Amino acid sequence: MLSPEREPILYVEPLPSSKQWIAQNLVPSRAKAVTYAQSLFPILTWIYRYNWTWFLGDMVAGVTVGVVVIPQGMAYAKLAQLPPEFGLYSSFVGCALYFMFATSKDITIGPVAVMSTLMGNILHDVLPHLPQYQDTPWVVAGCMSVVLGCIVTALGLLRLGFIVDFIPLPAIAAFMTGSALNIAMGQIPTLMGNNSVKGFNTRAPTYLVFGNFFKYIKHCNLNAAVGLTSLFLLYAIRAGCKYAARRWPKREKLFFFISTLRTAFVILLYTLISFLVNRNHRTSPKFSILGVVPRGFKHMQVPTVSSDILSAVAGKLPSAIIVLIIEHISISKSFGRINNYTINPNQELIAIGITNIFGPFFGAYPATGSFSRTAIKSKAGVRTPLAGVITACIVVIAIYALPPVFFYISNALLAAVIIHAVGDLVSTPTAIKMFWHISPFEFVIFWAGVLVSIFSSIDNGIYTTVAASAALLLFRIAKAQGKFVGTVRVVYDQPDAVAASNTVESRDIFVPLDHSDGSNPSVTPQHPQGGVFIYRLNEGYLYPNAVHFTDHMIAEVTIRTRPGVANPYGSLGNRPWNDPGPRHKDDTTIDTSLPVLRALILDFNGVSNVDITSIQNLVDVRKQLDRYADRAVSWHFAGVKSPWIRRALVAGGFGSSNTATRTVFSVATVGALEHKGDQPLSETLSASNRVQHAPDEEFISDSFTSTQDKPRVDNSTSFDTLPLPILSADHPFFHIDLDEALKAAKLESDVVSK
Repeated sequence: MLSPEREPILYVEPLPSSKQWIAQNLVPSRAKAVTYAQSLFPILTWIYRYNWTWFLGDMVAGVTVGVVVIPQGMAYAKLAQLPPEFGLYSSFVGCALYFMFATSKDITIGPVAVMSTLMGNILHDVLPHLPQYQDTPWVVAGCMSVVLGCIVTALGLLRLGFIVDFIPLPAIAAFMTGSALNIAMGQIPTLMGNNSVKGFNTRAPTYLVFGNFFKYIKHCNLNAAVGLTSLFLLYAIRAGCKYAARRWPKREKLFFFISTLRTAFVILLYTLISFLVNRNHRTSPKFSILGVVPRGFKHMQVPTVSSDILSAVAGKLPSAIIVLIIEHISISKSFGRINNYTINPNQELIAIGITNIFGPFFGAYPATGSFSRTAIKSKAGVRTPLAGVITACIVVIAIYALPPVFFYISNALLAAVIIHAVGDLVSTPTAIKMFWHISPFEFVIFWAGVLVSIFSSIDNGIYTTVAASAALLLFRIAKAQGKFVGTVRVVYDQPDAVAASNTVESRDIFVPLDHSDGSNPSVTPQHPQGGVFIYRLNEGYLYPNAVHFTDHMIAEVTIRTRPGVANPYGSLGNRPWNDPGPRHKDDTTIDTSLPVLRALILDFNGVSNVDITSIQNLVDVRKQLDRYADRAVSWHFAGVKSPWIRRALVAGGFGSSNTATRTVFSVATVGALEHKGDQPLSETLSASNRVQHAPDEEFISDSFTSTQDKPRVDNSTSFDTLPLPILSADHPFFHIDLDEALKAAKLESDVVSK
């Protein structure tokens, strides 16, 4: 306890105002506006430092990705039910534009398997309703690209990238796994050559494609020889390079590039074979080939955005937006963590949005980040996002120089390339097992998404996992349960330190009375005495869980205490019909060994937000418990972290009362404060601290343990220490921690008892 001559100077906290919040969060300052404008072009932060070392790394990575993206782009365009050249157009635009808006050096934007499959499914569904575009499906794809780009760009400009965080990892893994199985199964008929059988719809649900494949397996032809051998060769080269890298670690980089270029090597090998077999059979080839690919950008035009297309594709936009966003953001975040840098999700949304807005002018269809090409780019030693420009140059060379070669590429070979690429998207058994150990509920959601993707469609699989994850999140919030806690005196187990100092340092900790946190059940927490209860809220205190929290609290409190009056209703007729107990209540029916409820301490350390409903619920519960105890029950709050939560509690009538004064609170000592002569220490503080004296209050502080520890006040110039309270003096029921709150509640209870 501090002596009157050294009482702390009291601090009064100004509650936040709506005007202040608007000024800080909604009205941008000049500096914030300039920072926002500069953040739209991250290239300005690094381009002036570009050097030859960076260029060499970007050149190697750019060329490597360029060699990979050419065959992949054409293969993915086939998935989208578009001619193969549109995959090249999308590859060019994605690589050429991204570098100006990028915050990731590794990501590669272009056609991807999942988005292409989804685009193909959309075209398959809407083209029958748009007969005027049956021969030009790329017009519909271009319209969708512009619309998706505008929506995603708007999300980025409005800084809404945080919405991606609401899609959890199991939902993403289920979406990727289900999509990969869907894509791979859809390509197996092309790989085997029986996809051209009349009535065989490879766009049907995965399980139907699987069944129909075996139904029409007798129609497999020479394409199977090309497809199976090329697929085997792709996996053989990758496995061989992995083994060689482990066997000869000094040449690991060499084997990495050999493995990376395996797709290009296999395509060149089988294209040569195709040329030798089909050069004299161009009109009727021995096995299915790609055919004529026009040279140059033959489909450059202003994209058509019409009401008939928009009305036809409107229902498909949500799933397309989800795919566009989660693929890109999840990949960029993953490689940012791997390579020790942080991406800006909002800026990444702007980057893919701008790419998809301007892509259709060159003939591109919706594109996003590619996992396989991003992994290759990262391992190839990319240094900056400018590597994408080099990749774009490689693609342009291919568009103008290689169309005669593309003519002989086997469709079965492209199917093998797709199957080989999407195989890496399937979640591994180790990852699935980890889901089970971490969260069985999310393990079920994962399998639900996969099964819906297999038995229905990719779109429905996405909706299933997102909806189920959102439902689980809401359930966890709504059913969050608080815990009653008690005190345990603990000491630090440091034998050497104890032996050296001959002292034992101890403190009180607060653990759940039911040991639900996994604490040792042999250690019994001490329940506060005198009708005091400590209740810990483990989640945000909001309208979904407010009643659940307080119902549990009331039920436990009424069990452990006795009512203040045996029969507060008087006559039997005034008694509520649902009031339990004997017919006639009197003092003999009350268990007098139980205490009367005097104080509740709510641990708000885990509460980040409150709302109107939750505060009103507290007000109602306070009235209910006051009637039950036949007295005004004190409500103490510990660990309130936000001024806005304190403002809400004060608005509900909590934090202070007409009679209560702050009897216990924590103070901090400020050292080396100079004062002269008779000048009080309080005058050394600036006016901005808003302090006032309250010499009639009593203070308890761990800073001073005895009279000798207190600083001496004299009339000469000196440097001294001054105790300053941590929390506001005008709200005595808000406490810095549970220890302070418990001391205050006990002290108040003792005063009331006397």
